[in-house]
Amino acid sequence: MEIKIEDLPEGLIPEESILAGFRGSIAHNTYIPSDNPKGIDDIDLMAVYMAPVEYYIGLGHGRRYRKGSHVLNGKFDCARYELKHFINLALKSNPSILSLLWIEDKHYLKISDGMKTLLDNKELFSSKQAYTTFTGYAASQLKKMERFNYKGYMGAKRKALVDKYGYDCKNASHLIRLLKMGAEFLDSGKLKVYRTGDARMLTQIKTGMWTLEDVKQRANEELDNVKSAFANSKLPAEPDRKAVEELLMGIIGNYVYKEYYGKEKEKTHS
Repeated sequence: MEIKIEDLPEGLIPEESILAGFRGSIAHNTYIPSDNPKGIDDIDLMAVYMAPVEYYIGLGHGRRYRKGSHVLNGKFDCARYELKHFINLALKSNPSILSLLWIEDKHYLKISDGMKTLLDNKELFSSKQAYTTFTGYAASQLKKMERFNYKGYMGAKRKALVDKYGYDCKNASHLIRLLKMGAEFLDSGKLKVYRTGDARMLTQIKTGMWTLEDVKQRANEELDNVKSAFANSKLPAEPDRKAVEELLMGIIGNYVYKEYYGKEKEKTHS
């Protein structure tokens, strides 16, 4: 699927964005179009944006500034994060946030110069604490997949799959994917967002081709793999916060200079 930023609904990606790209099934290579009878996927995106300059050097916004939002527009679902908030979540090894740093080049819609530098140094975020977050997120998917309390985000097709197979197949697919990605990340320090060898399996699970017992058995096997990867991981216990902070200060410093000091110089010379 090829979508350009100009093809997206107006306002979906904030104008102040410095990084934007696909997340979810498109990024994972498991997307099923809505015209498919079993197609239950939205087009998921994520954007990182700069707050007004006053947020970084003044008193005009501070804590009152909204640091994140979720926007739904038809088939499009976009998660948006202010830069500092995004970085703090990445430092906590949030799987969804980390994924935006590791998607395929073809899945980025916008990359500023500063964020290009951050992407070039994304392994600064790699650490053993991913074990806790990836297994924690996987556990939440395990709990959700057997619940029948339908949520507002579920379309008719997804509800029908839950009724037919007795569990939420999409949550089950997320469960297995998260465990596999967690083990790979702990082993290599690199997050394999775009799935190749297991994309077909994950799609089969998502469309109800696995029984609930098969899913649970595979989840137990993958959990053992994550535990083994954690025990043998060569990654540091924590991400390199100091190096990340230096990169962050550089991005914000350049932004402040351009938006405030640069414009002040323009006024002086006008």
